[in-house]
Amino acid sequence: MNSSQQDKTDVQRRDPAPSRLAYKAHRLWLTPVFRAFLRVGLPVFAVLMATGWYLANPTNRYAIGEKLTNVKRSVQERPEFLVKLMAVEGATPVVDNAVRQILPIDFPISSFDLDLERMRVEIMKLDVIEDADLRIRPGGVLEVALTERQPVILWRHGGVIDMLDAGGHRVASLLDRSARSDLPLITGEGAADAVPEARAILSTAGPLRSELRGLIRVGERRWDVVLKSDQRIQLPADNPVAAFEQVIALHQAQDLIGRDLVVIDMRNPQRPTLRLGETAMNELRRINGVEIEEVSQ
Repeated sequence: MNSSQQDKTDVQRRDPAPSRLAYKAHRLWLTPVFRAFLRVGLPVFAVLMATGWYLANPTNRYAIGEKLTNVKRSVQERPEFLVKLMAVEGATPVVDNAVRQILPIDFPISSFDLDLERMRVEIMKLDVIEDADLRIRPGGVLEVALTERQPVILWRHGGVIDMLDAGGHRVASLLDRSARSDLPLITGEGAADAVPEARAILSTAGPLRSELRGLIRVGERRWDVVLKSDQRIQLPADNPVAAFEQVIALHQAQDLIGRDLVVIDMRNPQRPTLRLGETAMNELRRINGVEIEEVSQ
């Protein structure tokens, strides 16, 4: 076989189509997911593997933590983030001092180290505080704006005198009633829960205001009005204000309180009952005795 015939035979045997492996590799390269994996996934995987290997060493982790902490502290302790003093607004000197004792802050301090919400919760534990607002003003000032409860009435219970606000919430305690003689006094079990009703009764006292000693809660359901002359006005559980106004009207018309009466029972407003004092009772007995003697004659 000559050379020309041999070349012809080789040409006939050579297959121009790619091999199966080459075909599959080419098809795989044309797949978008595979190409994205090679471009992105594989480098990311390599970086994660290297990072994991580096962080697996405790010394490396500690060094990184220390570095991050130092950077964080260097930022937090910059002058513009330092709080230098605290200003308490809307508080009396006593409350101001109490708040500063509750929040013993060592100035200067970074604003990042102040938990304003936790501090507000601590301040709100004071009975005298109705509301508190904390914020950091420009210039490094921690502003504590307070709203104090205003006492409107005194409640004597268990040998203690507490000042209450309009809602019956405790404000503070007193050692002596004379310290706040300008405030009316209530007493009795459950009196603090009925402060609005007690104030409504007191607001209608009118001409009897100067004669009032206080109110006594009876059975946790109704009030007795006690006067300085030790006279007592027993009010009903329902609509006590109207019953008290009725007593005041009778007093203005007939000087009811000026008479020798011990108790004015208004528990049934339709049938008021009067309990006479000892002098009036003796006089009534004397008059009745005279009448009986005249009848017998």
